[in-house]
Amino acid sequence: MKNFSISDIEALIGIKAHTIRAWETRYNIVPPKRTATNIRYYGEEELKMLLNVVALNENGYKISKIAKMSHNQIHNLVTQLKTDWKNDSMQMLHLSNATLEYDEKQFSDILSGCVAEMGLIKTMDLVLYPFMKKVGMLWQTGTIDPSHEHFASNLIRERMIVEIDKLDMPVKDDAKRFILFLPEGEMHETGLLFTRYLLKKCGHEMLYLGSEIPYSDLKKVVASYKPEYAFITLTSLNLGKDINKIIAKVMDNLNVPLLVAGSLISEFDILVEDQLTPLKNVCDMVDFLEDL
Repeated sequence: MKNFSISDIEALIGIKAHTIRAWETRYNIVPPKRTATNIRYYGEEELKMLLNVVALNENGYKISKIAKMSHNQIHNLVTQLKTDWKNDSMQMLHLSNATLEYDEKQFSDILSGCVAEMGLIKTMDLVLYPFMKKVGMLWQTGTIDPSHEHFASNLIRERMIVEIDKLDMPVKDDAKRFILFLPEGEMHETGLLFTRYLLKKCGHEMLYLGSEIPYSDLKKVVASYKPEYAFITLTSLNLGKDINKIIAKVMDNLNVPLLVAGSLISEFDILVEDQLTPLKNVCDMVDFLEDL
């Protein structure tokens, strides 16, 4: 059983520590446990209850009213709210809860519901990209374990592949050719798979190379496949300080325009050069690819 400090809880549920303490003081909502030396901490059950309290509060229930509910009442109300697939903050909370519990069925059901109701593009934009960014930060700070991040990433990856396989779009007459890859040091494929989905949906041709492609291979791939564009995504936080060096090294080994997407592109200043197009969000990606 994992224990959480109040700063861990703050990071996980997005509510300030002083607010959590105020709920505890005024309404006795989810009081913490204490160690033998009187240090406050929260267990997994307390975390789940706080996630539920936040879910209700964000959907219009006052804390004073929630405080009078039984645990079963809170649980039942939150269960009802799960079916509001267009409520992106609610679905992020449920995905967080499923990740902490390693609950594959719950995670997959939430993901399937969002995609069925909103489509993959809106689900990525409103739910999955914010969720993955949050999970990455929690992993970097040690609030959650690496296994939690791998659990969520692999289930999202599997869903992406399913949605790609569902598409039955012919290659259009004026299709462009792309190579899709992740440079050395970048292993997170979710954004690249989403790009693959968008390209297939738009009727373009592509060669999907996957993660950690050696720089030395790029010239040979370009010479053989003759793409008109290359596309990479950068999301690993540990690469942030070196992002412009990584992009420059990729471009040194290409002689085609490079498109760069991923969470790091919106967080760091990119040195824009000829042949380089940063795409900062889902809308930028969709607009660029649809306009080709």
